[in-house]
Amino acid sequence: MQRIDRRRIKREPKYCLDNSVVGDSWRMFRIMSEFVDGFDALSTVDVPVVTIYGSARTAPDNPYYKFAEELAGSLAQAGYGIITGGGPGIMEAANKGASEAGGVSIGLNIDLPHEQAPNAYINFPLHFKYFFVRKVMFMKYSMAFICMPGGFGSLDELFESLTLIQTQSVKPFPIILIGSEFWGGLLDWIRDKFIPSGTIAKDDLLLIDVMDDVESVVNYIKKTVVV
Repeated sequence: MQRIDRRRIKREPKYCLDNSVVGDSWRMFRIMSEFVDGFDALSTVDVPVVTIYGSARTAPDNPYYKFAEELAGSLAQAGYGIITGGGPGIMEAANKGASEAGGVSIGLNIDLPHEQAPNAYINFPLHFKYFFVRKVMFMKYSMAFICMPGGFGSLDELFESLTLIQTQSVKPFPIILIGSEFWGGLLDWIRDKFIPSGTIAKDDLLLIDVMDDVESVVNYIKKTVVV
């Protein structure tokens, strides 16, 4: 095993550590700036906003793309703004539906190495570097969450929403999963494994609604989120 020369460590210039600290300090200011810009911008939205999550990889000919587009358009016509992650796939479909219906179409875009160029249907764009800042904006300004079929990102956003409501960290809001066929296996697993093991309460599943048609979602949002 190679020995470490402690005397050599002591002779290392102090600015190595100082540079790290300075870098962290500037990162803190960038984070604060994103929070301030996001709060300032979204506080000007004067309609109740509904978030629509879903995969960035969903193609325009996919039935769920068309569902998201129709749903967002119907909600926009009912007086709701639509907020998405601003990228392609389901996000694009929701922004497209809202924009073409003459509604507020918000996109919270994020820096990613792939998939995440802003879509063309956003009329209220915001850009973020940090995922956690972006997620705070969703949580603070959305009155309901609609989760379309998606991947790890959609699951992350779904379970964070459920955790915040379960722990009473935020006021309860509707969480709707679109597609009983897609989400059924996950819900069966939660029901069969989590509840018997005592890791969640049986009533925690009541935080989630599963729906398969646009009209049911719109009617439910109208009942629970007042314009």
